[in-house]
Amino acid sequence: MADGFEDRKKKHEDKWAHDEELRFKIGARRNKLLGLWAAAELGFSDAAAENYAKAVVAADLAGSEAVFAKLRADFDAAKLARSDHVIRHKMEELLAEAKDQIMRETKR
Repeated sequence: MADGFEDRKKKHEDKWAHDEELRFKIGARRNKLLGLWAAAELGFSDAAAENYAKAVVAADLAGSEAVFAKLRADFDAAKLARSDHVIRHKMEELLAEAKDQIMRETKR
């Protein structure tokens, strides 16, 4: 009986770890896509856009609001009129896109 409980516990822990890994990958992908979108809005070249996307991914270490704050500050500094609503909508849109991409990749 104890072995059955331990097996269920292990499966539950494995599923939790897998789900956490997926959430991390989806978040990182969303932030990269978001960084590339923002870089295009800011008029960055290909190399600068890639570096900017990496900076957006790194900003997520302080949390999702830090990503928003970075974009808001960068748009304001560049004097680009992008509302909070537009930025947050793009964040949601690209989260869905990132999830679709990651889920397709994991099914291969």
